[in-house]
Formats: sequence, C-alpha cells, structure tokens
Amino acid sequence: METSPVRILVVDDFEPFRRFVCSTLAKRPDFQVVGEASDGLEAVQKTEELQPDLIVLDIGLPKLSGIEAARQIRGRAPRSKIIFLSQESSTEVVQEALSLGARGYVVKTHAGSALLKAADAVLQGGQFVSKGLSGHNHSGAAATHGNDLNCVEVLQSPAVKHPGVARSHEAMFYSDDAALVFGFGGFIEASLDAGKSVIAVLTDSHLASLRERLRELGIDLAAAVEQGRYYALDVADILPTFMRNDLPDPVRFLGVVGDLVVTAALATSGNASRVAICGETASILWAQGKADAAVQVEQLCNRLAKQYETEVLCGFSLDTFDREEDRQIFQRICSEP
Repeated sequence: METSPVRILVVDDFEPFRRFVCSTLAKRPDFQVVGEASDGLEAVQKTEELQPDLIVLDIGLPKLSGIEAARQIRGRAPRSKIIFLSQESSTEVVQEALSLGARGYVVKTHAGSALLKAADAVLQGGQFVSKGLSGHNHSGAAATHGNDLNCVEVLQSPAVKHPGVARSHEAMFYSDDAALVFGFGGFIEASLDAGKSVIAVLTDSHLASLRERLRELGIDLAAAVEQGRYYALDVADILPTFMRNDLPDPVRFLGVVGDLVVTAALATSGNASRVAICGETASILWAQGKADAAVQVEQLCNRLAKQYETEVLCGFSLDTFDREEDRQIFQRICSEP
C-alpha cells in the first residue's frame, strides 16, 4: 500500500537559505514541502491552515520570533512536529526551544548533514540535537559543564511503545563530556519534575559533572536524595555485582538492578513505572573491548524496562564507535520488545 508523503512547512526569512532547506528535503521522495513562510506570524497562520506533519522553523524571525511562533503553533496544531533550524547554539536557547515541545534542534552550519537525520529521528518519535559551532575547542567541556552546545550531538532512538507495555528504552550517542552532561541532565531534570525517582549509573567523574549541571538547572539534589528520589551510583561499583567471566549474569543483573528499582519506587508509592534509569554501563564495556557483554547488557535493559514498565536511557560515547553500523546495532537492540 502506498503511504502518504510527509507534509512539511519551511520557515526562514532568508530566501536563499530557505531554498537550500527545501532542496535538501526534496532529496527524499517521501517528503513534500507544502508551504513556506518568511516570518513568525505567517508561520503560525500557515500552520493553522495546512496542519503539516513537520515544521522546520528558524528562531530569528521578523514580526514574531520562532520561539513565540512555536508557543502559538503548539496550541493550533498540536500534532505538527517541530525542528528548530537556527544559528543560535547556546544551552539556554536550545533548552527553551525544546521545552516548548520541539523534538529537534539543528544548527544551520550542519543543516546539510544533519537535517534529514533530524527529520527521520523526530518523525519516528525520537529527539535530535545537532552539533553546535564547529571549530570550537571543547577540551574543557566537562569543566565548564556544557554551558554551550558547541560540538555536541545527541541522537536518541524513539521510545518504542508496545501494546500494554508502558515503557521505553532509548540510546543516546554523545560526542564529548559536555554532550553527556547535557543529555543526561535534561533527562534527569524532566524525570524529577514529573515526580519520578531517578537512578543514574555513570563513571565517578561524569557523576561529579552531572551534579554541577543539575545544580545549575536549579534542582535540589540534597532534597531528592533525602526523599529517596535520586540515586547516583559509580558504574565501577555496579559492574562487579553482576559480571561473571566478562559477561553479565542475567539473574544477578535483574536481581541487583531490580532491587534498586524497587527501592527507588518506595518514594513514588511503590510504583516502579515512576522510576527512570540512565547510565553508561554498556558503553564502558564496549570501550573495554567486551562487545558481547555490552550487547547483552542492553538486552537485559530491555527486559528490565518491560518487567518494571520503567524508562531507561543508555548513553554511548561516539569515540567508541568507529562505524555507523555499530550505533545502529544499539539503536536496534534498544527498540526490541
């Protein structure tokens, strides 16, 4: 059966760049640009009229900014998905844009390589945040706690929903420590704000950077810990509890992590589905050359997410993946029922 094309509205006040965006999207036969707009007010009007599947939206627009346009669009076309395409790359702008319900953010300098990837991720229910300004030195990213998004790329596989199973297991790929802190920080902030308990399993250095990031976001970690809603665990301490002969023991893994979920759920009236987990256990194993163990950990995370109906976000450093096929392996594993 022939499927309908994805209907797209492109919004940018600079006509030559708008033409470039349209031509980039036209490379995909399943994409159809049904409208264009050159200012924020026109974007809102055309969105209401066309009800597109996807809106590619600039931020620096005349008459009405892209941010304000997105606020109005959310009320008039709630089913339309938004990807911001902008020169802006500061953390504050990106966070505000994504907080409005946008699922993608692409910096214009990377539009040629990232826009189609972003569209695919967003249309499948995932989230895409592209690299920021190229050529910026981020060797001190961990020390600055990711105060901008230069050289940061986060690609999340969609939360896969199965009938009767309210859970998700996602993969997040990060290019440097700043990206990891940004990605996990947003996940934890959203989970705590939603009244969930959070279990974070990362390296000790990443946990330290994450603590600073969460404080910058205004999160009272001391209160969350006291309430039993935040557990920060060093992956080096967790691995020996379930690894046997360089492979995860399924019984021990589900027992150890399951006990953590049950304990964290006590702060949410015993509701395990109100627990969110994030970590980099599989990434550490992969970096150590233990590919089979990394794959098995991800498969066990699937079982964990299904059994307790909880959310799991696994982070992977792009430095440990030489091939795109490797990333696809983990995205596929995370999407399995």
